Amino acid sequence: MSSSLRRGTLAATTLALAAVSLTACGAGNDAQTLEVRPDNAATQVGVIKVQNANLVTDTTGSGEAAVAVRIFNDGAKDQILKGVHVKGARAELSPAKGEKKLVVPAGGSLELGGKGNPSALFTHAEKAGIKDGNAQPLTFDLSRTGAIKLRATVVPADGAFKTVGPSSSPSPSHRAPEPGASSSASPSGSPSDSGSPSDSSSASESGRPGTQEEHAGH
Repeated sequence: MSSSLRRGTLAATTLALAAVSLTACGAGNDAQTLEVRPDNAATQVGVIKVQNANLVTDTTGSGEAAVAVRIFNDGAKDQILKGVHVKGARAELSPAKGEKKLVVPAGGSLELGGKGNPSALFTHAEKAGIKDGNAQPLTFDLSRTGAIKLRATVVPADGAFKTVGPSSSPSPSHRAPEPGASSSASPSGSPSDSGSPSDSSSASESGRPGTQEEHAGH
């Protein structure tokens, strides 16, 4: 084989290897990109995963913004969501109807926002700097894991977010009672509208609050 042919063969081989290397790198980068979750939507700290985090502003002019998120607990122990805050403002936490705390159960999850779910509500959103279109720094305080920070997208309560906006948050009557307040929950976990004083006493003596907390853990 002549030297010119050998040089041509070597050049072709080099180009082919370079093309293969570039293709492999491209595939690897694509694969890694698919595994990365957006910083403003999800994060994980230890056994706690926070996914699909959004701040949903009210479109009726109330000035409120609700947190829409799902928090997963891969650990072996329950955790309590103790607070949600942005710089300069804390959200008002409201447990679901019949519950006292916002529990992220071991091996389960807690969803904020939506009918029947607990809520975290900022009552003065604009004063807290929460505005549509922002990637808002948001912090979740868990009883065991501590502070978990991410950036939540701020969106209006329209379209897919309409059902998780401020208007779907539990009413004040469903919020956690003050310490020492007697429980008015019936055995089914719903408020007892027509219960007599004896019914209320019976519920208190039977340790009803403990039953509610166990229910929250599941």
